[in-house]
Amino acid sequence: MSKITTINKFRSLESLAKKLRRDLKGVNKRKKTANRKGTTPVSGNDFVLVFAHNGVGKTRLSMEFKDLGKKEEKRDTLYFNAFTEDLFDWDNDLNEDRERKIKFKAQSRFFDGLDGMGIEDLIRPLLHQHADFDFRIDYAAAEIRFHRDVTVAGNRRRLEDIKISRGEENIFIWCFFLSILQLAIEAEKGAPYDWVKYVYIDDPISSLDEHNTIAVAASLGGLLKNENNKLKVVISTHHGLFFNVMFNELTGKRPPEGKDNIRKKAYILHRLNEAQTYTLEDTGESPFLHHVAALDELRAVAKSGKISQYHFNSLRSILEKTAIFFGRQHISTCFEGHANKALYARFLNVRSHAKYSVFESESITSTDKKMFREILNVFLDRYSFRPAVAELATTPVSPRAPA
Repeated sequence: MSKITTINKFRSLESLAKKLRRDLKGVNKRKKTANRKGTTPVSGNDFVLVFAHNGVGKTRLSMEFKDLGKKEEKRDTLYFNAFTEDLFDWDNDLNEDRERKIKFKAQSRFFDGLDGMGIEDLIRPLLHQHADFDFRIDYAAAEIRFHRDVTVAGNRRRLEDIKISRGEENIFIWCFFLSILQLAIEAEKGAPYDWVKYVYIDDPISSLDEHNTIAVAASLGGLLKNENNKLKVVISTHHGLFFNVMFNELTGKRPPEGKDNIRKKAYILHRLNEAQTYTLEDTGESPFLHHVAALDELRAVAKSGKISQYHFNSLRSILEKTAIFFGRQHISTCFEGHANKALYARFLNVRSHAKYSVFESESITSTDKKMFREILNVFLDRYSFRPAVAELATTPVSPRAPA
């Protein structure tokens, strides 16, 4: 299989940020025919996904994107990146070592209008999918205290003002942001966060383990693709699994009615050597760059045995794309003539309809893993996908034209 890759070159992060805004807003494309001259509108996308390694400039790109909004209007972008995490600082009570708490920078517009919005009730159900502690927000003091209920010698007791781990802190801040995002999605005119038109999310899961990564991505995808969400969203990440799950989640039609198709662009971002010159490689909607890269991931998890529910879904998605490429409609056609053709298709149909879960690995049996490896190996033996796709996807090729 081969595909012509579209690659564009940018001489600054600002020009790259402008490109992402055009992708979301849509453009008027020049159109010239024998009868008339003029422009034709090109619809904007709902989502833009960007994969890039650390050090390329993802966080700086998110700030350039945000600053462009300030030039056009007062502000229009709600963002999550390393600067968002810096809005929360620990006060460890070094003198008494008892009243540990997080102080948040209440003067930041990130927190504008939160008092009285009931954001705690939005945070808790998200947080408790990943953690067993609880919290209280004191807006007047601009602080957050944490507690955990434990059982000691058969008695239930509460541990107050606890210091949560770095990973738990990251999860809490992420859930805090998701709750603000919900408020922005539902905001009516005059309400807090009614100014949000764009959302830029940069590397939200840098310290999460694999199962949390899958659950966080699936949860985010469900929130963003709901038909009530009219916000335009950019998501950038260096995490291959997170990129793959988001790519698959933000596909198809918007639930619950399924009337509107989701429109998205997906890119791989490179920086050429140490120069401030960048290339943006369009992955398209095919099983090529994106799905072949996913195959490398599936090879790795099959070897390690760390197979999760997401990997069954990912394998089924690759089979579907391959079947469609060859003009077929069913994944069983990928195993035409094989004695276990029907068995493989039936197994994947059943196994890939399970829901994502943080604790899903416990429900995947050794028999399931053995079948996963068998199906993957049969598929790879039949189709000659290029190896070392990760190298291909991160090696810049000659760009088409400067932007």
